[in-house]
Order: sequence, then structure tokens, then C-alpha cells
Amino acid sequence: MKIKFNDTATGDAIAAPVYSGSALSDAARALDGESGGAITRALKSSRFTGAPGQTLTLTSPAGMQASRIVLFGLGEKKALNGNALELAAAGVVKSLLTTGAEVLSLRLDGVADLEGSARAGLGARMAAYRFDKYRTRLSDDKKPSLHTVEIVVTDAKAAKKIWKDWEPVGDGVELARDLVNEAPNYLGPEQYARRVKKLEKLGLEIQVLGEAEMKKLGMNALLGVGQGSAQESQFIILKWMGGKEGDQPIAFVGKGVTFDTGGISLKPGEKMDEMKGDMGGSAAVVGLLTALAGRKAKANVIGVIGLVENMPDAKAQRPGDIVTSMSGQTIEILNTDAEGRLVLADALWYTQQEFKPKFMVDLATLTGAILIALGHEHAGIFSNDDRLADQLFKAGKASDEGVWRLPLGPEYDRQIDSDIADMKNIGQGRLAGSITAAQFLKRYTNNVPWCHIDIAGTGMHSGAKDPRLPTFGTGFGVRLLDRLVRDHYEA
Repeated sequence: MKIKFNDTATGDAIAAPVYSGSALSDAARALDGESGGAITRALKSSRFTGAPGQTLTLTSPAGMQASRIVLFGLGEKKALNGNALELAAAGVVKSLLTTGAEVLSLRLDGVADLEGSARAGLGARMAAYRFDKYRTRLSDDKKPSLHTVEIVVTDAKAAKKIWKDWEPVGDGVELARDLVNEAPNYLGPEQYARRVKKLEKLGLEIQVLGEAEMKKLGMNALLGVGQGSAQESQFIILKWMGGKEGDQPIAFVGKGVTFDTGGISLKPGEKMDEMKGDMGGSAAVVGLLTALAGRKAKANVIGVIGLVENMPDAKAQRPGDIVTSMSGQTIEILNTDAEGRLVLADALWYTQQEFKPKFMVDLATLTGAILIALGHEHAGIFSNDDRLADQLFKAGKASDEGVWRLPLGPEYDRQIDSDIADMKNIGQGRLAGSITAAQFLKRYTNNVPWCHIDIAGTGMHSGAKDPRLPTFGTGFGVRLLDRLVRDHYEA
């Protein structure tokens, strides 16, 4: 989807905002005049009220060259913000995507400030995203016709400049979605690593470690997960050093299980295909670094992802095995489907030891239990640092990628103590499963400020009502973490 900015509307479809109570914006009022009162008549004969998320389409309006006018609701004028503009633009694009319309003129002149117009562009891009890579028999009427969104603003030149700071966020979200949606036979650890390596063209420094190098480092927790796979596990470090030379970096760590069968503790067959998305945390980290490099963020940022495939095999890890992690701590494996925390244990330890970051944030589709607690509406966060947790909560509000903090504590920590090793990789039954998983990770932070984000409910979501979200891979975490960096950690 191409996003451009103009001071006049030239598209074959024109969209104009309406506020609550059917209050016309200046743009809608002007279109009403041009169309001989068609908008006023349409409002009187419909249930459209200008509420957020509503759209009303008028086709072949009299006296106009445009093939259609789309009215979209913005709700209360005083409540208008970037999130509302993202949603509104996304709703319009979604309604027009396959209708035959080719260029949409989105009238935001007199409505949005410069950042708001850029956020609308971001919403439009997210709504236009589709993963049609393998669809060879898609009929013409189901193919997208809309290829350009022209955002009409008062100062198009200034808006274009602001868009340069937001367009890379769209790039990062789309890349993260592509990675999560990709078929697992095309995105094992080694193929994934090759794709990430290509991002060096953005100015990122990228280092890829293979199994021999990880063995030397003592990453037996991570390696144990992948030992049943025919594909070699990979460990990738991405660096964007856009801040002051010598400044302490911030670090983001992602779980990258490219396919999760559960291993010997085999998952049920139903919906196992969705476990191609068990690398959503790593995709968010790759998408974030893509966004930061693309917009030349003034921050020093490290991204670390551990890539493994969890398969049942004669060589696969067994329940009852004991592994020694990079930290030297031993882990009793009671369930091979609790594998993501093993990958993150070595990745977190490596990150704090190698880079001495200000803080670490890890992202992982870690537990089904987080869906029971929070559904698809919020990601769960767990932290040893109140300031970092508060910053993430605020970034979630600002980016519309909501997070909700859940507790940690010694009473939960005791659930993962083992009688024969330093810890078990699962707690007691199904009780507090997301919390005990976070307690496990906390043992590998070495008291560095840290936050764990469980995105099992938000990183993969089929059937979302939000027009910005596609089927399945959402790219959750890219906007959230870009906002965290943008608001708190850039020079």
C-alpha cells in the first residue's frame, strides 16, 4: 500500500470524518455541498451516528467525479488522538480494499495534526496487509484493488517529513507479520537466519551463531530444545547503534521457536498448525530493529533471538532430562512443551553478560495460560523493575498495543524448585502457569532491570475485529516497543 500526502483530494474514492451525533467535519460539509446534499440525506436515512468504527458509503454521488464517498466516525472531537485516527483510517481502507476503488483520498485537513496524519497512514498500511504469497487461484474480485491512500492535510510538505519517521514502523510491523505467517517448511531456523542477515542493508550489525558456537558458550538449555530437529538451531544478535558512542544499550530478546510440536510431550493435533507462530516474540524483535534502523533512531539497541525447532525424534530431549544452562544453573525437564523458557534462559543470560544493558525486555508466545487470564486484548507483563513496567504500560496506551502487569513473588518461585536440580521447567499443574514461567525467566536476569511480555494471546489472533489486524500473525510488539524507545530512550 502506497501512502502519500496532498493538499487536495484526487482519488476515485473520498473519505471524510463525522463526529458523534452526526456532526459533520468541515471536509464532510464541503462534500455535502458538492454532492447536492447527498450526505445529509444519507445520514437521515441511516443509523450512522459518527461513532468510532462506523462507516457509511455513498456510491456514484451526483455532481462529483469520485465514484464513492465514505463517511467515517471519529466519535467525540475532544477524545481524538493518534490511536483513534489509526483505527478510523484502517476501517475505511478495510471497507474499500476489494471494492474496485483504486485511490482513496482520506480527508484529514482541519482534523488531524501532523503526527495524527502519520498515524492514520500507519493504520491504513496495517489494514491493507495481506499474506497472499501462496494463493495462486485468487479470483479478481477477491484481489485488492486499492493501491494508494492519499491523506489530505493542510500542510502536505510537513506531513511527508513526519511520515518518514513513521513509515519504517509500518515496515517493521509488516515484516513481523510476514515472519509469523510464513509456512514452517519455508522458515526453519536456518532460513530465518538468512532472512535476518539481509537486513544488514538497513545499517544493522548482524551476527549469527551456529550450534558449535553455542556449545562453546554453554547454551545447553537452548540447544536441548532443538536437538530433535533436522535443522540446526541459530542464535542471532542484531545491533542498532544510533545513540551516543559508549552509551549503555537497551536490549530486546525474542523467543524464536519456528515450529513447536511440543517435542516428546506432544501437543494435540488440533490447531498444531498454528505453532508456526511460536516465533512471534523473535519476529517482534526483528520488526522493531527494522523500524529503528529505518527511522534512524537515536538510541543504542541490541536485539537477540534464539531460533530452534521443537520436534519429536530419537535424539529429542526427554521429560526427566537435566540440562545445564549457560548461567551454570541446572534445569530438570519435566515437560518438553515448556520449551520457550529454555530458549530465553540462555538468551537472557548471554544478553546481560555480553552487553551489560540498561534493561532487558523479552517477548514470547510463552503460555496458553495468559490467554485464560487476558484473552486477546492485552499482553501480560512481568517485571522486577516498577519504572520499566510503568513505561511499558504507558507505551501500550500510546501505541494501542495494551499490556497488563501480573505479579511475581517467592510463593510462586517455590513452585519451580526441583528436588534433584536447581529448578524445574514447569510449576505445579495448571496453577499460575504464566507467572511460574516468568519466575523461571527471572532467575536468568542476574538482577538487571527486566520485563517479560507474554504475547501468546496478542501475537497470534484469528478473527480479530480490529481493522488494523489481519488473520493470524499480528506483528504485536513492534509498535509497543518502538513507542517505548521513542518516548523514553532516544537522545
